[in-house]
Amino acid sequence: MKISTLEDLLVEELKDLYSAETQLLKALPKMAEAATSKALKRGFQKHFKETQRHVERLKKACAELDVTPMGKKCMAMQGLVEEGQEVIDEDAEPEVKDAALIAAAQRVEHYEIAGYGCVRTYAQLLKKKKLARLLQQTLNEEGKTDKALTQLARKINVEAEDPAGDVPPPKKSASLTKKILHAVGID
Repeated sequence: MKISTLEDLLVEELKDLYSAETQLLKALPKMAEAATSKALKRGFQKHFKETQRHVERLKKACAELDVTPMGKKCMAMQGLVEEGQEVIDEDAEPEVKDAALIAAAQRVEHYEIAGYGCVRTYAQLLKKKKLARLLQQTLNEEGKTDKALTQLARKINVEAEDPAGDVPPPKKSASLTKKILHAVGID
């Protein structure tokens, strides 16, 4: 398809996101199974359910534009999913694998946030308010997922650094600078 207008671009990007989300639906159960942290497993399972809703919203968005969501393969998501599979297949300590799974998941979230931010903006510029609100809803959920992964990473990354629990965490009263210096091993 030739992309001549912003609406053409919107359609192509929606199809790309649809492909990305359907690929993610296949990857998330594998990531949940590979995770050892119960909280991380639950997070992947919760995001699987959200992703199912994202797919339904994309179908609805495409229906509003009178186009099919199928017909395009998101190569970027394919690469991100392959990287996630490499993490799953890696022989690593459980805490380290969980930290790597979070990193892989956040790369996916950042890709999706960028994609949904663009299509939401295109919809706004095209005065498609209902479509823009629908896409904003998914964008909000992707942002919340990214923040939840960051919160999990704060705990899991520390466990990955010291699985045996031998290194005491920095004192809670330490300044941010002291915490950062401790985290990079310069204290």
